[in-house]
Amino acid sequence: MTVAPAIPEPDHAQLVAAYGASQRRAVLAAERQAARWWAALDTGDLSGSYLRRVGPALVRLLTAAQLLAAGPAQTYVDAMVRADGLASQYDPGASRVSARALTGVAADGRPLDSLLYTPIVRTKTLLGAGVTLPEAMAAGRMSLQRIMASEVADAGSGAFGVAVAANRTTTGYIRQVRAGACSRCAILAGRWYRWNADFARHKRCQCYGVPSTSARRGRTTDPMSFFHGLSRAEQDRRFTVGGARAIRDGADIYQVVNASRSVTTLDAYGQKVVATLEGTTRRGSFYRQMLRETEQRTGTAFARDAYDLERGLPRFNLRTPRLMPGEIYRLAESRDDVIRLLRRFGYLT
Repeated sequence: MTVAPAIPEPDHAQLVAAYGASQRRAVLAAERQAARWWAALDTGDLSGSYLRRVGPALVRLLTAAQLLAAGPAQTYVDAMVRADGLASQYDPGASRVSARALTGVAADGRPLDSLLYTPIVRTKTLLGAGVTLPEAMAAGRMSLQRIMASEVADAGSGAFGVAVAANRTTTGYIRQVRAGACSRCAILAGRWYRWNADFARHKRCQCYGVPSTSARRGRTTDPMSFFHGLSRAEQDRRFTVGGARAIRDGADIYQVVNASRSVTTLDAYGQKVVATLEGTTRRGSFYRQMLRETEQRTGTAFARDAYDLERGLPRFNLRTPRLMPGEIYRLAESRDDVIRLLRRFGYLT
């Protein structure tokens, strides 16, 4: 009997390339379809046609694309751990990344319908300023595609971060930078981060993470070595002519490269935190989870509907902000805390 040869498992490079390609496909598909929906707007009634048809379609599109990007994260992390000759280790009850918990909401916690309406506002503002209709529509479409690209990539990196934090075999991750990266990302290529470090991204950033273990920690780059390894033309292109000249003249490369991000915050837990309202309405999964936990802890039954209210059952008021994963990494004091909070806020099940 002839035995078929065993198919070797993919090595690290193949796994990283395949995961990176899956993220890029999710982004490109969302951008292309968003452009088609933008073209379907009635230019004589931008707001009306958006609210009636295009807006809901864009929300569904972005939610599906976020799920497509977030879905492979845990499989990817586990495969990389296995390629290192190690076994993945998860806590009981926190062994599955909930990709859906990272979809249907913007990275800054806003509802998607609110975020996706901003290109309409931009287009109408430009029209009011005297810009021609084709130019204003083109600007709106580009704004929409930037939003799509960023939010899909954020969902992917968010799921990746949850998978790395939950898998105790991982020690952190390495930043993988695509060819043609901007200056902000170029100086971070190959850098290693601890397992609880949020993945910093700018708009349209194409970087993604490579999980590391005790068998393959990663490396820390020397930004100046990277800079001097570029041609003068590439230095000028990636760091701007003035910025590249300043670095060549001895300026601090980190001061030249501005990688700051803006976030939406609210006051909670005695400080400003980044949170989301997603899942906190009465029909939301986080709301229902908190209701069940409160009932079990207090022994109080809360109203589920108007009939229960008429019977005199109290209404449950959710007062716990749902933290975003990056905020959990910042606030938690240990890995146990991180995993506990990721589970508490619905990112692990």
